[in-house]
Amino acid sequence: MKREGKLREGFTTGTAAAGAAKAAALLLLGGEVPEAVDVPLPGGGQLVVPVAEARRDGEGAYGAVIKDGGDDPDATHGAAIGCHVSFGGEDGEIVVDGGEGVGRVTLPGLPVAVGQAAINPAPRAQIAAAVAEVAREYRFDGGLRAIVTVESGEKIAQKTLNPRLGIVGGISILGVSGIVRPFSHDAWRVSISEALGVARALGHPAVGFSTGRRSEALLAAAEPELPATALVQAADFFAHALQEAAKRRFGRIVWAAFGGKLVKMAQGMENTHAWRGDTDFSALAGWCAQAGWPEDAARQAGRSNTARQALEEAPSPGAKAALVAVLSREALRHMRRFAGPEPGLALRVFDFDGTELDCLEDAGTPASLGGD
Repeated sequence: MKREGKLREGFTTGTAAAGAAKAAALLLLGGEVPEAVDVPLPGGGQLVVPVAEARRDGEGAYGAVIKDGGDDPDATHGAAIGCHVSFGGEDGEIVVDGGEGVGRVTLPGLPVAVGQAAINPAPRAQIAAAVAEVAREYRFDGGLRAIVTVESGEKIAQKTLNPRLGIVGGISILGVSGIVRPFSHDAWRVSISEALGVARALGHPAVGFSTGRRSEALLAAAEPELPATALVQAADFFAHALQEAAKRRFGRIVWAAFGGKLVKMAQGMENTHAWRGDTDFSALAGWCAQAGWPEDAARQAGRSNTARQALEEAPSPGAKAALVAVLSREALRHMRRFAGPEPGLALRVFDFDGTELDCLEDAGTPASLGGD
């Protein structure tokens, strides 16, 4: 069901870190303890964010901002993003690094090199720019160090894809635009792309997508040759995941789904989240008829509350299998539309009890794939 009314925007972990850094720099260089700071955004413009804390800390200063995801909250919503700013380094240089609660990269294929703090390039530049604004304001031309921290960051990271990406010890500092737009789930999109980058860098020829942990476990059992680093929880990002995998030239792309998502995939929805669009029950009734269901059963399916209900109330196991076959063909057609002509595609459909209902393959045109 789509939500009505205006939804509230939030800001990224990168913007929170930049705000914390600016608050700390203002206290260090100017003795101010601001209630809010004006933060530069990666794409241009500024955003005012409230300061949760600013205090002297040894020979430097510490600032903190509470991450606010607006009406698009994720695992980092409400986290205390801090930054310790101190004197150091070459004149005019601003060094940005991660401290406690910020992850460290251990696998190749990410936008950040192995061994570095998991602060992506855009927010890293954003944090440096925020500190530089203060340095210019107070005509300070010496060097400064900004160390980003996240309270309980290691615990929060367990709710993200970081462990799978080989990012250890905390969360990533992300944000291409600096702003979180409701139901864009930008951080999850970035995580999908980064997971694919890791899989490609590790030389995996195939990748498997799932909508969550349960479908991933079923996919792993069905495709034991796929290592854990080739399994990506793509959630509702049907089109984005396929497009990103095709761009990285994987030879084979597998998708695992349950019946409810399968209907939306058959509809060709780029994003299968409930907020993005409703199940088309009129189309579902038509597919039931195409699968050979009796007319009254097809009409009843069109009046179901959910796609799962329609599948569970199929007039017979054979009718259910026939419907899944129709839906799978439609979904695979849209997979090809999103992935392009080259990669091999596979769709595995599971029942709610874990039984595999269908498996379709489309070989694609793989002659030019398999190498960089």
